[in-house]
Amino acid sequence: MNTFLVILIIAAAIATVVMLVRGVVTFLKTTEEELKSGNAGPSASSLKQNKMMFARVGFQAIAVLLVAILLLMNGGSQ
Repeated sequence: MNTFLVILIIAAAIATVVMLVRGVVTFLKTTEEELKSGNAGPSASSLKQNKMMFARVGFQAIAVLLVAILLLMNGGSQ
């Protein structure tokens, strides 16, 4: 069971890094034109950045919960 949890933690950590990189790439693709446009509401790029941020936070939360479960499972067996 511990091995399975460790694999899930590693997968969640990798997914977190992937979402972080995708968010940074999306941020870097934002043009000055897009920032200075007077359009009401968020741009498509801003919406995508926000989506990447929420996905990253979600994967981080999953990783932290899995680590907590792993620690709780192994806390009693010393």
